[in-house]
Formats: sequence, C-alpha cells, structure tokens
Amino acid sequence: MAAHIRRRLRKGATTTAVAAAAVAALAASQAPAAPLTEGSTGGDQQAAGGESGGPEDDAATGNSPYYTDLPPLVTPDRPGSSSNLPAATGSAEAGIPASVLAAYKQAERTVAGTDPACRLPWQLLAAIGKVESGQARGGKVDANGTTPSPILGPALNGQGFALIKDTDGGAYDGDAVHDRAVGPMQFIPSTWATWGQDANGDGRKDPNNIYDAALAAGRYLCAGGRDLAVAADLDRAVLSYNQSTEYLRTVRSWFAYYQRGTHEVPDGSGVLPTSPSTPTPSPTPGGTTSPSPSPSPSKPGGTKPSPGPSKPGGGSSPTPKPTPTPPPKPTPPPADTLGSLENAGTGPLTATAGGTFDERVSVRARNALGAPMAQLPVTFTVTGSTGTLFDGGRKTVTVLSKADGTATAPALKAGEKPGDFTVTATAGTTRPRTLTYAASVTARQADAIVRTDSKALVAAPGEKFADAVTLKATYKGAAAAGVAVTATLVADADKPAENDKGPHFKDADGKPLRTLALTTDAEGLLRLPDLFADENPGTYQLVLTTEGGATVVIELTVEAAEETAPPEA
Repeated sequence: MAAHIRRRLRKGATTTAVAAAAVAALAASQAPAAPLTEGSTGGDQQAAGGESGGPEDDAATGNSPYYTDLPPLVTPDRPGSSSNLPAATGSAEAGIPASVLAAYKQAERTVAGTDPACRLPWQLLAAIGKVESGQARGGKVDANGTTPSPILGPALNGQGFALIKDTDGGAYDGDAVHDRAVGPMQFIPSTWATWGQDANGDGRKDPNNIYDAALAAGRYLCAGGRDLAVAADLDRAVLSYNQSTEYLRTVRSWFAYYQRGTHEVPDGSGVLPTSPSTPTPSPTPGGTTSPSPSPSPSKPGGTKPSPGPSKPGGGSSPTPKPTPTPPPKPTPPPADTLGSLENAGTGPLTATAGGTFDERVSVRARNALGAPMAQLPVTFTVTGSTGTLFDGGRKTVTVLSKADGTATAPALKAGEKPGDFTVTATAGTTRPRTLTYAASVTARQADAIVRTDSKALVAAPGEKFADAVTLKATYKGAAAAGVAVTATLVADADKPAENDKGPHFKDADGKPLRTLALTTDAEGLLRLPDLFADENPGTYQLVLTTEGGATVVIELTVEAAEETAPPEA
C-alpha cells in the first residue's frame, strides 16, 4: 500500500481543535451542515444518545484511524442550485470518481426500496467513503468496482488502536492474529460477516468492492429503525461507524459539502488525501518525547483521575472520581431488525354490501438486510363506518409472518353501508412500519328486475288499483336481496320525469307520492304499496330502476268515467 495513502491521523486533542475550527469556518461559508445533536459535542469518544455506542470493536470500523482532511471553505455551489455540477465547476474536491459515485447512488436506491423510512442520502455514504479511503484511493477500481489491491487498516492490536483479535482467519484482511479494517468503507471482518452485501450481482460479498461495501454501509447506517433525515439519528449512525465526535464532525463537514454540489470525474483521477498532522507527542522517561497515539475510547473504570487544582496554602483538592459511562443500548442484529413492510400483491379491495371480499390484505416484512423476516407479529386494523369486519367479526387481528416474510389477514366481510374504508398493517415496536390500503363497499346490485305476474293494471278515476304489483330482482341469476329500487310514476318512459297527475302512491298523511325508494327482501322480492288513480284518465307508466341499472316499465291505465244518458222527458 502506498505510504501517502496509508498515513492516517489518530484522533487527538490538537486535531479536534483544528477540526472544530474548520467546521466553524465551513459554516461561515454557508455550508449546510446540520447541527450536532445534544450529547455528541463533548469528548472525543462520546456517543450520541448511546444507541449505537459500546465497546470499540462494536463500531463498523473498529474505530480504526481515518483521514481528517476537511473540505475547502469555498463550497462547490450556492444554496438552492444544482447538486450535479459539470466537471469544470467548483473545486477538484467536489469531484467523485465515476464508479464510486455510481455505487453510492445505487446503494441509496436499493435501501430506498427496502427501507424507505430510513431516507438514506448517498452524500452521507460519500462523506464516509471520503474519510475512510479517500473515495477508494481516488477511484482506483476495476470495471466491476473492485480495488486492484486490498485497502487495509493497521492491525487492531491494542497498541494505539482497539484490540480486536482475529475473527476471519485472515480471509478478508490477511491477518490471522488481529483484525484490520478492510476495503473502501473500512469494515472490520466481524462486522462484514454480518452486514456484507452482494450489490454488483457477482455472487460474492466482497468488502473490497465499492458497490458491495457502499450497500453494506447504507444498511448498517439504517440499523435500529433510524431515520437519517433526523439529525439525532444521523449522528447516532455516524458514531456507530466510528465512535469519535471528531470523526462525526469530519463526516458532517464532507456531508454538507457534497450536499452543496458534486461532479463526476473519471475513475482513478479523484483527489487523494493529503499528509495528516503528526499526533501529539507524550513525555517518556528521561525527558524525551515520542509520538503517542490518542487514547482508545474511555471505558467505565478505565481512566485515572488527574490531581485537582492546588488549594490556597499549598494543599490540593481531593482527586475527583471519574463519572462512569452508562452501558450503551445494544443495536439489534440486522437479521432481527425490521427494515421494511411492503405490499405482497394485494389487489383492489372492493365488495358489495354484505358480501365477502375476493382479495385478502397481504404484506411482506423484510429485515434490515432486505431478507424476508419470519415470525414477526403484524397487526391489521379496519377503520371506517361501513361495518366491514374481518372473518370472525373482529376489527383488529394479529398474524405472524411466514418463512417468506408474508403475513395475510383473514377475509374481509363487507358491511351493509356503502362507502370507503381503510385497512392498516402495522409491524415493529421501536419505530413501527405501516402500510395502509384503501377499500370500498358498494351497494347491493341487481342486473335484472321483472314482474312476477302479467295482469293488466286498470283503475277507475279516484279508485285504487285492485291488483298488487310484485317484482323480483336478481343478480347473475340469483335472488338479489337488499337491493335499492326506485319507483317513479311518469307520463312517458322515454322522458322519465315525475308526473304531476295520474296514478300515485300515498304517504302517511294520505297525500299523493309519485316517487318511492324501496328495497328488495331476503328473496329479492319487492311488493309495491297500493296504487291509486286520480280524476285524470289516460295511460301512464311506472318505471322501476335498481342499484346496478336494471329497469322495468309497467303500464297503468285510468279509465274514463262512463257517460250517463240523460233521462227521457
């Protein structure tokens, strides 16, 4: 490995001050850096919120050293303008090698498909790739995105770095004694064993491939139900990668810089990191000094308190006790972390009132690695006023997902009230994932309606029609129960406006009615109320129309009054 690539700065007080000053200068140049969350602005190894902190070998990189170069103080673009600048625009630092940039953007798309709630920005991957490997040594990758030689960190042997004994037999890092960070995104082998991905489809999970490494980093950052559009979650994600506040500041600086604008440059032509500063030396016996790497993250009970300030009169204050660091909350393994909840092929949800829906609501759960997640409780809830319920009369049911990640709700039984409602599927506890399906209940329908007899309907003026009218509605040949039917008396069926004279029904007060809303009974039968004739003779029509469009026209006749011969003189 080239010496100028592998010279990487350990985290120390001097560099922290430099990084903080540069971040402040970057902010003054209007770079859009989101604020560090409370709890991540303190000491060098403080973890934000404690979600992903823990022993240093829990970090993705094993807290290996990293490049501390900061972006230029002149940002590549101004607020509100393009984030994909031409190569001639902006500084060289804004250029990202083509294959490396493609890998970051592909990882963003892939994660958006399996865990959209994470809202992973590719610029965050670019920021981490910058400080971890200088964008894979300036884009020195082959056509498949693999570095020609492995990018290896120093042996994590506890001598200035974390102590992590070998976990892979040297398979990834060539070291059978201690682990080393590997590849463009600097994963230690034990982390790669859990999070490794095959993003370029070659059948291998290769930490030295930029496509595989970028997707693995994206999924790792999204672990624990994080939403990276939230500043606190983004800070926790970065600190889980390397538990150093200085590291967080550096990544944040590049993240803000890349958000302002980037451009693509040819592979192999990216800007390489410059020579880092020298670590702060520490005194050695005999009065000489030698370079001393900065300390590993403090652990409870692992630091010695320094003497307090002298008291007046030559005394000294009692030695303060170190404040114990609370144990971190463990991040669930990715295989046990819900990543997404997606539609498993549910079709349109529509049924006639009182009927059973043909479709059943089905979802598929995937873990943080994108694999199907089995035995996950998924709760389905019906919301609305149609009276629709799951089979068994329940509005809420819980189902465990199967081996393929699918969970299917029981059949839905439509209520009697037409209208729209929703079915919501919910899974997960830390940050639940939900899917909502629109559904509807349509009114009962009939595609045919006929009279059950064919008697002529005749009445004298002012009299009641003697014969009752009975009809039957059917749908696809079966009796159509509960179907709404509108009965209207008209003068001409071709112009079905309500008549103002002729036959009529009567309301409760005995007043004429010429339009009625009726409903078929359980056998699809409809018996009309009594019909009455008024003093206007003629031929009239009764039009009956069902929900569903079936129509029947019945003729009504009001006979003229018989003329009486005058008495003979």
